[in-house]
Amino acid sequence: MKKVNVAIVGVTGAVGQEFLKLIEERNFPYNELKMLASARSAGKKINFMGKEYTVEETTENSFDGIDIALFAGGKASKLFGSAAVKAGAVVIDNSSTYRMDPNVPLVVPEVNPHAIFQHKGIIANPNCSTIIMVMALKPLYDLSKIKRIVVSTYQAVSGAGREGMDELKNQLDDLANDKTPQANVLPVASLNKHYQIASNLLPQIDIFMDNDYTKEEMKMIDETRKIMEDANMKITATTVRVPVYRSHAESVNVEFYDEVSAESARAALEKFDGVVVRDNPAEMIYPQPLETSGKDDVEVGRIRKDFSVEHGLNFWVCGDQIRKGAALNALQIAERLIKG
Repeated sequence: MKKVNVAIVGVTGAVGQEFLKLIEERNFPYNELKMLASARSAGKKINFMGKEYTVEETTENSFDGIDIALFAGGKASKLFGSAAVKAGAVVIDNSSTYRMDPNVPLVVPEVNPHAIFQHKGIIANPNCSTIIMVMALKPLYDLSKIKRIVVSTYQAVSGAGREGMDELKNQLDDLANDKTPQANVLPVASLNKHYQIASNLLPQIDIFMDNDYTKEEMKMIDETRKIMEDANMKITATTVRVPVYRSHAESVNVEFYDEVSAESARAALEKFDGVVVRDNPAEMIYPQPLETSGKDDVEVGRIRKDFSVEHGLNFWVCGDQIRKGAALNALQIAERLIKG
């Protein structure tokens, strides 16, 4: 692969740091690397692959000479995405800013790689929970078109950023020391009302919409239809924050138009790139967040017939939302772009 000049916007955050790990692990072919963040982080030093970098404040003039701009998420995409494109960079954006823009491809490389080359300067990275689910849905959809999906997620606190992880740790420490845990971040950091996550579950991720679904739930519904290129697929979702540090899990119920056996589903999933089947009930083998943390692959198990409908299937899927659910997926898009 040819070498490219890369900018990482939001390099000091969790996804930005994961970008650096993956660039080194995958021997990503960069020539120059520019590390960008907010004014608050500007001036910080980062040692990476034997070289010291100084984090620069992101401005509209940060992208001269940049081929690929990896946006880790947040407000920076809306503020500087257009400037990066104007400077000649292809933006791969991890925020929700452009996901549902009809002119911006929403891509999971194993699922809809053709969409990468339909870009007009910006490629959107889907929501982490959506990525994890569609990785398992795609090989099943290829067996039979999907009529309806019911998904419930069990999402780690790292999905709420470093603050979410710190809050869980602090609350667990308080409980261990017979102190009353303080809640200041979850379920939504920007809201004034918060609940304890330690020893608890919160059936709210992001804000509630007018239809009483959360924004996270609507992301899964709308993004899945766009990625799978099936606007008629019926989908309902319930997203839940759980006291796990890293890696999301999802219970997925799928109703097909035609019969799909558990055996054929298992075989299709085993052949699909980026998916590992971990499914042996007799030996109590199934995917777990703890075992998928830090791994690239999405793991699928508990594959079984749904006897309540004519063509139904249940499965359980786990994946590291910071890697495949964010940084890895974006970097895979960049790799496909470079290969052409």
